Amino acid sequence: MAVTARPTRSATKLDVTRIRHDFPVLSRTVHGKPLVWLDSASTSQKPRQVLEAMRVVYEEHNANIHRGVYEFSERTTAAFEDARAAVARFINAPSPREVIFVRNATEGLNLVAYAWGRDNLRKGDRVVTTVLEHHSSFVPWQQLAKDVGAELVVVDIDEEGRLRLDQMRAELKRGAKVLAITHTSNGLGVINPVKEIVAWAKAAGATTIVDAAQSAPHMRVDVQDIGCDFIAFSGHKMLGPVGSGVVWGRAALLERMRPFLYGGDMISRVSIEQTDWNELPWKFEAGTSAYVDAIGLGAAVGYLEDVGMDAIHEHEVALAARLLPQLVAEDGVTVFGPRDTRDRVGVVSFDVKGIHPHDMATLLDREGIAVRAGHHCNNPLMTRLGVSATTRASTYLYNTMEEMDALVAAVRKAKKVFGI
Repeated sequence: MAVTARPTRSATKLDVTRIRHDFPVLSRTVHGKPLVWLDSASTSQKPRQVLEAMRVVYEEHNANIHRGVYEFSERTTAAFEDARAAVARFINAPSPREVIFVRNATEGLNLVAYAWGRDNLRKGDRVVTTVLEHHSSFVPWQQLAKDVGAELVVVDIDEEGRLRLDQMRAELKRGAKVLAITHTSNGLGVINPVKEIVAWAKAAGATTIVDAAQSAPHMRVDVQDIGCDFIAFSGHKMLGPVGSGVVWGRAALLERMRPFLYGGDMISRVSIEQTDWNELPWKFEAGTSAYVDAIGLGAAVGYLEDVGMDAIHEHEVALAARLLPQLVAEDGVTVFGPRDTRDRVGVVSFDVKGIHPHDMATLLDREGIAVRAGHHCNNPLMTRLGVSATTRASTYLYNTMEEMDALVAAVRKAKKVFGI
């Protein structure tokens, strides 16, 4: 089945007021203050359209998929596979059969490391990755390299937080079996030039795996344009429900891989002597799928396409342009990563001298502002930055310029509490 090409939309200014009306939770208050949700890099809020799509399944035709010949099962199966087709269109996959539903990006990345890596990585092979990686992109290859005796090569960042492209190219020229790289850093918001890097890796003979958990929600992600072999992302970071995610892979590779899990629906036939696997993509979807979550993800993809990914990205860049100069100018505040908006999304990590990030997050919560404090599943990056944790504010399509100003005002108030 071919995928219909995604329509090209020129970026237009978002109607944030209208968008916010679609998100019931954004009308809530916290400690008597209006909620300011700045933790979308951890999980996004959900629009009514996604909640409604899931409600319809549960209330009108809930049934297990692929296994029933009765109407409810057929309707739910059709909605599930329609969601797969929507995701394929969203990332410009050649075919929906290459789109595998998983629980999250972590499961998708582990699927690739386990189902492809264990049969292909050997002693002496080189795995090239970066210090920017989320643990989900880093640890599976670290552990597999240890198991088989492969070499793990970690590319550094420069003092602005951008990837050392000179080092990356040099390491890939030395040879690589695997490139595991994040498209966008969840710690610094930096967008890596993955198309260029993937081309270098392919020239070196490497299989390429891209972690798109922080890019798919915020910008156009086109797997054919990037040229990678695998890509993974989570639904819950892109307006979809928790428990939804995707790993995409080239059909030729997926066909040769052993399944990740064994059980119902991933087989075509089982005898005492032998088991034959199902066709793609069901070969990798063992057991009862989280079909309602997948349908919710399909609705989220539709919502994002209606708004326009280019418009979303431009809005987030504008928010960062509002926030960054104010934080950089604030006494005692250190902003990690690039101080400008070139090649970045709306993730801003910072530290205030004399205030631990957890204390800062607690004080911001009293002002109704939700941010994340900690290592953000980025221990190697935190070590590289010389800190144990940062405070991270992350924006999305529903955030406003006024909320950026509110964050800065709350940081100033926290400084006064600590006498800074």
